Amino acid sequence: MAKGASIKFKSYRETIPQILGLLKLDREIKKYDKIVLKPFLRNAEQYASAEFTEEVLKFCLYNKNPVSEIFIAEAADGYNTMELFEALGYRALAEKYSVGLIDLNNTETEEIRDGLFLKFESINYPKILSESFVITLPKLFADPELNFSGALSSMINSFPASHYKGFFSKTKNKIRKWPVKFSIHDAIRCKMPNFAVIDASEKGMILAGMPISLDKQAAKLLGMDEKTVPHLKTIIDSFENLEQPQIIPASQ
Repeated sequence: MAKGASIKFKSYRETIPQILGLLKLDREIKKYDKIVLKPFLRNAEQYASAEFTEEVLKFCLYNKNPVSEIFIAEAADGYNTMELFEALGYRALAEKYSVGLIDLNNTETEEIRDGLFLKFESINYPKILSESFVITLPKLFADPELNFSGALSSMINSFPASHYKGFFSKTKNKIRKWPVKFSIHDAIRCKMPNFAVIDASEKGMILAGMPISLDKQAAKLLGMDEKTVPHLKTIIDSFENLEQPQIIPASQ
């Protein structure tokens, strides 16, 4: 599979299947029994739209192997995930296509240790993400904490609130004991998304492909230098030219 592609945005209905077909995602997803679509829902104002996600979902449903399951999953930070799903049209989308809707804040986790974590000794990580072909679906926008929402930074939401929310906080403040670039990096050590589609329609583009390559393009679209984006530089330095990280369940 090619590292990535970008094509001019016309409409979600036309552009999404075009770019996914170009990258031969239809062939790749047939290898997997579980596919997770993970839209990035930052809050009620900044989020990947259900209309965008629907076209990726339709492509996957049409091209998956007959026994594979598809889920839509997210773990909102500071918000009730299921309420966000409802408000943003995701519950209706899941019901329309009979796919599972998962709140990663309250799902089964496994403890993962990795000698290349930069801050965490171990991470309680959603098991469904570890076991699935994960497609992350962010909408591109500048963000004061993340610099921008991209394929990599959107995985900051994979930390489940059941383990990383403070006693007196609605947010996952345990991942903010240090600059978030470290938490994003360590989340990616647990699971690099298998694929990403970035909604950059406000910049006239749709991007799709491998997460690191896409975020380099996304940074340029926002007028940023990839070398000055803290989490992106940290991950490039750690992962560039490496295969999927090897993770070790803590029980072993």
